[in-house]
Amino acid sequence: MKRVVWLPLLLLACESGAATPQNQKPQKPGSAAVTADADPGTLDGAQLYTTFCTQCHGADAKGYKADHAPSLVNPTFLESASDTYLRTSIERGRPGTSMAAYAKVVGGPLDSQAVERLTAWLRAQGSAPRALAPVAMGDAAKGQPLYLQHCHKCHGDQATRGEYLLLANPRFLEVASDEFIQHAILYGRPTTPMESFQKKLRVEDIADVVAYVRSLAKPVEIGHLPAPTGKEPLFVNPDGKPPSWKLKEGRYVAADDVKAALDAKKKLVIIDARPESEWMTVHITGAVSIPHYQLKRLDEIPKDAWIVAYCACPHHLSGIVVDELQKRGYTHATVLDEGILEWQRRGYTIVAAPGAEKPPKEPELPKGTIR
Repeated sequence: MKRVVWLPLLLLACESGAATPQNQKPQKPGSAAVTADADPGTLDGAQLYTTFCTQCHGADAKGYKADHAPSLVNPTFLESASDTYLRTSIERGRPGTSMAAYAKVVGGPLDSQAVERLTAWLRAQGSAPRALAPVAMGDAAKGQPLYLQHCHKCHGDQATRGEYLLLANPRFLEVASDEFIQHAILYGRPTTPMESFQKKLRVEDIADVVAYVRSLAKPVEIGHLPAPTGKEPLFVNPDGKPPSWKLKEGRYVAADDVKAALDAKKKLVIIDARPESEWMTVHITGAVSIPHYQLKRLDEIPKDAWIVAYCACPHHLSGIVVDELQKRGYTHATVLDEGILEWQRRGYTIVAAPGAEKPPKEPELPKGTIR
């Protein structure tokens, strides 16, 4: 099996990159309508954002609509993120999270020109990157207790993530420079829980925290499964009987119930609503790839079929697919309540590429909290 190895990039502290054409007023988030099954090659930056980003980052790009997705328009983020950072994050994603890899070269829907248009559109929502202050030599051992005291609750570690950006994610650490991390600590993210530590920590303390965060990095080597052909069998256990589930809110089916149905050889269709690149990394055994933005294969599914759609959000992309199925008259279309990341954490049956690791645990939330 062919293995794809991504090597770390050397980032410039200040890079102009792609820009919005002169005299063209950039469209704001949520202002671009998109036709279903549109060719990404024909979409402008705003339409690309609407199609691929709003589900988690929100129509206003301020983030936290689903699964910890951060704001993409926060001023201290945009002034410190190089275009390389934005571009590479879109292309490669964040393994073990709901941030997919969107580059066509790894099975995603976007060619390099589309990535450039989306990057330029994001850049147009705020300031150009500024020159960032250099980072002093830090001591990771001294930074660890500071991280545990000030950062761990929100940002987690390799084993358990927090409610905000997972700093231990290897792909984040590939593209985030020390200067970028220091800038976030110094100035925070205004209007979010990420506070400024400029007056709370000494310069040397911040350098130690940066060194500790950097020490969490590890090489990333993830292979890829063969790309879906679009002709994979739709049904799991085609000779079985249909399942009988008690749905939450008439829409969501629990992972344990789906696992039990598979163990009992029940007949159902399992749809992976994420980009094909994510199906090529890990998917539930027997799942067919029908991305939320490319729904033509839904026409092949019989109307009486029992269907489970899943994503990593865990309700948003799969919810688009289920909404479309319901519009078409399907009465047994459901969303996998916990999503594939929790399915994978529980050790349920999957097909995974070499190097694909189990995602970190979710933080414990107060009873009754809705993620």
